[in-house]
Amino acid sequence: MLTTAFETLPDGRRLRMARLGTGPPLLLLHGYPDNLQIWCELADRLADRFQVIAFDWPGLGYSDAWPGGATPLHLADRLLTLLDTWRIDRAGLVGMDMGGQPALAFAARYPTRIRHLVVMNSLVYGDSETSWEIRILRQFGWNRLLLRRLPRLVFRRAVYTFLPPKVRLPRELRADFWESFKRPEVRAFIAKMCAGYQGALPHLPNLYGHITCPTLVLWAEEDKHFPPVHAKRLHAAIPGSRLHIVPRAEHWMAWYLADQMARRIREFSSLG
Repeated sequence: MLTTAFETLPDGRRLRMARLGTGPPLLLLHGYPDNLQIWCELADRLADRFQVIAFDWPGLGYSDAWPGGATPLHLADRLLTLLDTWRIDRAGLVGMDMGGQPALAFAARYPTRIRHLVVMNSLVYGDSETSWEIRILRQFGWNRLLLRRLPRLVFRRAVYTFLPPKVRLPRELRADFWESFKRPEVRAFIAKMCAGYQGALPHLPNLYGHITCPTLVLWAEEDKHFPPVHAKRLHAAIPGSRLHIVPRAEHWMAWYLADQMARRIREFSSLG
């Protein structure tokens, strides 16, 4: 598990984060129902090469919510605010799940602030295939109902479909995820995010062609929610990007295949 601390930002809000290692800054952007601890295995394996920074998105995990919208563009702007607060001129980004879309938006809109980009297992095309669970959660009424009334069911289904059958989360990691996800304010923010993301999805592909930084599209071959068709379309849309589909991998590959993911990211960053 990553050692975390709460940083109080200039506006008084608290952000849970973890920093480790030295070198160029590399920010790790999580999705849900997880939090920054999804990177606990990968971060250690990258810390000899990068200053690794993982944080709970404002409103998720254990971080305070910020006012305003919850689309990928809003989250990209919050990322910019954090970089300015930390006085980081340029950083690498690794985004997974609902962290992937803000990373893409940030790269397109703030090209001078990004070194390189890695995108994993995200909903990047609204008209491409997804699982039935994602189709339901993209409908605001349904996701609000399920998240409010059946959080344990949503959480268990996510864990079950994000990992291979014989892989289990350690008790401490699972507890950290669940204790944050079960908070009503977090689930309310996730419902808000789902609505914001759904509204933004038709427009996000217009940004992909404007991404000029070195980009690696790193995807799980057997992701049950976002099949590799998303990866292939994203790779085709981003000029000069690289594509690697990880054989037999599933959604949370950043955790249970951390050695392999770290090796891919290190190789990619050295090429850039």
